[in-house]
Amino acid sequence: MKKLLLISLFLGSCATLPAQKTSKIPTVYKPVRTEMYQKGWIDFNKNGIKDVYEDPSAPIDARIEDLLSQMTLEEKTCQMVTLYGYKRVLKDDLPTPEWKNQLWKDGIGAIDEHLNGFQQWGLPPSDNEYVWPASKHAWALNEVQRFFIEETRLGIPTDFTNEGIRGVESYKATNFPTQLGLGHTWNRQLLRQIGLITGREARMLGYTNVYAPILDVGRDQRWGRYEEVYGESPYLVAELGIEMVKGMQHNHQVAATGKHFIAYSNNKGAREGMARVDPQMSPREVEMIHVYPFKRVIREAGLLGVMSSYNDYDGFPIQSSYYWLTTRLRGDMGFRGYVVSDSDAVEYLYTKHGTAKDMKEAVRQSVEAGLNIRCTFRSPDSYVLPLRELVKEGELSEEIINDRVRDILRVKFLVGLFDHPYQTDLKGADEEVEKASNEEIALQASRESIVLLKNDKNVLPLNASTIKKIAVCGPNADEHSYALTHYGPLAVEVTSVLKGIQEKLGGKAEVLYTKGCELVDANWPESELMEYPLSENEQEEIEKAVSQTKQADVAVVVLGGGQRTCGENKSRSSLALPGRQLDLLKAVVATGKPVVLVLINGRPLSINWADKFVPAILEAWYPGSKGGKAVADVLFGDYNPGGKLTVTFPKTVGQIPFNFPCKPSSQIDGGKNPGLNGNMSRVNGALYPFGFGLSYTTFEYSDLKISPAIITPNQKTYVTCKVTNTGKRAGDEVVQLYVRDVLSSVTTYEKNLAGFERVHLKPGETKEITFPIDRKALELLNADMHWVVEPGEFTLMIGASSTDIRLNGTLTVSGYGDNVISKNTKDDSPISASTNQGTVNHVIDNDLSTFWEGNKGDYITFALENEAKINSISITFNRENKVSTDFEIQLSSGGGQFLTVYSGTIDTYSRPLTFNFKETIASDLRIVLGSDRVGIAEVKLPQLRKN
Repeated sequence: MKKLLLISLFLGSCATLPAQKTSKIPTVYKPVRTEMYQKGWIDFNKNGIKDVYEDPSAPIDARIEDLLSQMTLEEKTCQMVTLYGYKRVLKDDLPTPEWKNQLWKDGIGAIDEHLNGFQQWGLPPSDNEYVWPASKHAWALNEVQRFFIEETRLGIPTDFTNEGIRGVESYKATNFPTQLGLGHTWNRQLLRQIGLITGREARMLGYTNVYAPILDVGRDQRWGRYEEVYGESPYLVAELGIEMVKGMQHNHQVAATGKHFIAYSNNKGAREGMARVDPQMSPREVEMIHVYPFKRVIREAGLLGVMSSYNDYDGFPIQSSYYWLTTRLRGDMGFRGYVVSDSDAVEYLYTKHGTAKDMKEAVRQSVEAGLNIRCTFRSPDSYVLPLRELVKEGELSEEIINDRVRDILRVKFLVGLFDHPYQTDLKGADEEVEKASNEEIALQASRESIVLLKNDKNVLPLNASTIKKIAVCGPNADEHSYALTHYGPLAVEVTSVLKGIQEKLGGKAEVLYTKGCELVDANWPESELMEYPLSENEQEEIEKAVSQTKQADVAVVVLGGGQRTCGENKSRSSLALPGRQLDLLKAVVATGKPVVLVLINGRPLSINWADKFVPAILEAWYPGSKGGKAVADVLFGDYNPGGKLTVTFPKTVGQIPFNFPCKPSSQIDGGKNPGLNGNMSRVNGALYPFGFGLSYTTFEYSDLKISPAIITPNQKTYVTCKVTNTGKRAGDEVVQLYVRDVLSSVTTYEKNLAGFERVHLKPGETKEITFPIDRKALELLNADMHWVVEPGEFTLMIGASSTDIRLNGTLTVSGYGDNVISKNTKDDSPISASTNQGTVNHVIDNDLSTFWEGNKGDYITFALENEAKINSISITFNRENKVSTDFEIQLSSGGGQFLTVYSGTIDTYSRPLTFNFKETIASDLRIVLGSDRVGIAEVKLPQLRKN
């Protein structure tokens, strides 16, 4: 990004708009109107004066207000809409003279998916000449951007938006596993790298805003979009989402837009229907499961975009909810970016929800609720014209319009659109996109996402030196389409499982291949409800697979799902293997030869027969373009699988809802004795539980320590254990920490994931793992819907899955009145803290690069000189995401009672701020934090007691 931003804007002399099509792309992009591009700034409004909004050295808020004061209603409303790109709504690939007569002659908020290659579902990628190579694509987006800068009155750049949940959606780009696969890596550092690559490639292609990550939490395995969630744990979704956003937004290379806000992923019966009305959730479940990831990613990673979902909750459409889009999103969570609507969310207010009488009313409700930009596959006029009418008729105040436009402009300033609006390094785009080092990260992600579900008698790994023939069959064996779906790269080279096996064996063994069956049958999905006889062609193909298996030493059967069975608007009525896949598997297993089942799919499947009768099973999800190589590496032992399940595999859809986390005993039902004379009426338990995954080696857990073991509600503790590789192969183990509130005022989950670490261990190697535990892991929503930590005992569990717990311990949380003092607190120190006591001295070391950090409710206390008089204090705050935060200054005159003498909001960081209050004689001063992950770098307090 630094190279991109440092390249100066070269002045060109080619013809003015309309842009001229060209087949020769220069190394460096040069805009046209030379008089606009000054040294260090751009004269966007073409008045020959450096206005405040054109001054890169001016504060962003001042630039926003200056620009806003110059904008007309027409220009403001144009910022509040998306223009869908080439062949979606926009018919032109490059600007034409007609653009001067179109709505966007006054600017446009965003242009989505322009020239990214996607045409429509089911169609091949676009063959437009500006789709590829990367340099030509970036040049074309620059030409479109040049229209808005050079040919509109104020020159406001547009935000080029695009999808990016598996890598940026482009004709080509680095292609990663789908989000469900990435979740199964449990690897924060890897997700940060993937985010960095996705954002970097997007910016080099010319995009400035990427619609990722998806922060929905999986709740119904039948749902078509299960392939797009990280998993079922809100904690895991938040942790990986934070890393993805930090990577994408590194140096503000792009804005990340999280989706879908909110309560979107638990639609009734997994039904789609676009509106996805009234998910069956209690308010407490919505907060603990669905709100949690958004709140943390916004607060801790500074997410700059949110996509408002088109479902309703408790009778209120999210799109028209001031409570969700303003009170909660901006007020509670501190969101400072812009909200974009998902598809027809605005239109659904009157076409599906019936809460608005027409489009005009839907526009009013949406804008009042907090929507900034309408984004859907419709002409922008359909939104902007009624919006202007509403303002002129007095139904919407222009001040509301101003508020919405401020948010849009803020994001545009943050990502550098007013300072570096063009991607000038065109040659660099060709070098960066899909480069070798990025592809290595993609391969690593594919490997780490694979989960070993079963391995009886160590069938895996296969020994290539002893195999003369291997039979490969299944509808996904030679399939590529799972890596080329929407929302990611479209036309990259894909290594299928068959090709991966062939390349791995390198001609040393014969590979026999037949498809065996199609992904679905002619009567699917009705064939999920009743049995149809095999057709003659189906029987012949299965017999061919059987014949090849009989000739081979081992068979690899590659089954699962694909674009026909999973994805947006593709929910299912069953979780069984679709079509004739189970028939094929049974026939191959019946040969008596060793069989390995490889699953490539986008949701958990109820593979009960396979679990009982197939000796080895690998779950690969949609493993990206490198998936075939990754699967082959695992099959033949060149990579030891270490992925763990982030979703629950039910045995049948009849168990749904069946997720992690769950309430105590919620999955136990009826008798336990099967058979003619038994009392059991239904199947219980998961086929594979959350957190489960095997390895080619074994791990031993030991030496659990909790320090301190007794804390106050805002104090932090540390949980440590040792993990040893007791096998003969190097491998990865995902160490998982779970917390259970033993006695609580409201029912809580049986286990809450509170920490995880993926650790690589050589044979015999031992590593110590440390998990910090703060109030986030201990909180519950009490009867008044307030987040509190209730004093009492908490069971801490460390294990290899949610059901394979290896170590247990007890943490006691004591109320403040119990006077519990951490053993780590030094009696002679004048500074103490509710958490992170070891770093408190950073606040007085005269070094702004070091700091003490805490979360909401945490505090740091300063003991003062005897009879000290105090009326001010200097504090330097630190916060990575720079989001404003509340805080309080409290004083005590002894006896442990603190009274607030100052409360305020901080939005200035990394420099000293002085706070004054009424002079008081005090023994102690306390600073209390109002948000998570806020640091204090320095405190100047002359009255501080000397050691």
